[in-house]
Amino acid sequence: MSDARGRPAGPVPPAVRPLTIVTGGARGIGAATVAHLARAGHDLIVGYRDDRASAKRAAAAAQDHGVRAVAVAGDVTDEDDVAELFAAAADLGAVTGLVNNAGLTAHLGDLADTPVAVLRRVVDVNLVGALLCAREAVRAMSTTRGGHGGAIVNVSSAAATLGSAHDYVHYAAAKAGVEAMTVGLAKEVAGQGIRVNAVAPGTVHTRIHADAGDPDRAGRAATRIPLGRAGEPDEIAPAIVWLLGTEASYVTGASIRAAGGL
Repeated sequence: MSDARGRPAGPVPPAVRPLTIVTGGARGIGAATVAHLARAGHDLIVGYRDDRASAKRAAAAAQDHGVRAVAVAGDVTDEDDVAELFAAAADLGAVTGLVNNAGLTAHLGDLADTPVAVLRRVVDVNLVGALLCAREAVRAMSTTRGGHGGAIVNVSSAAATLGSAHDYVHYAAAKAGVEAMTVGLAKEVAGQGIRVNAVAPGTVHTRIHADAGDPDRAGRAATRIPLGRAGEPDEIAPAIVWLLGTEASYVTGASIRAAGGL
């Protein structure tokens, strides 16, 4: 039943149980997102590359909320691994959501001093990986391809617009690509029952800084942040969960900035 404007007259129950894939779900923002989605009733695929123990812990913690959760290893830059990630999800049911979270900076410093191998890896993981996963998600969720529809949330970065000079211009460039993909893909699949949005965190306390060789970076960055501190993963995850849910049913092509005022 619809109202005079053609809108649903009341809440529309979901056609299928929500099943969401979270790449980079073993720790940081990814793990926090897995936990919040589990509390919201999502079955989950916890994607990870090499931290099996953390991924297993994230999946087990999700199961404590009464949902199904499976940790699946793979490299988002590998087309076959991405296909296997979605195949594992299909074993649980119809995929309704993707959180494109896998990412790394890998190096801190001026672009002129950044090794070419690092440039390629960072662009591959942050941009190409997001494109490959989004591509597979559309194939799985598109109503014109037999899917039930759904939502994609790309984890971008405030770096996409700040540029991150002297830190990681290469990473900022990759995330700017993610923002462009968000807008373009949202328009492309709007008629296929799929919404595409992004969340752009600022500096957050995760291992991404230590993995780039500077574990204290988040603390030092506080002086540049209007709110006076770096964020926590649990402050980013709720925005992702909201964008995946029915309360955001009229939101697509948007990017929510969660950067403490930057």
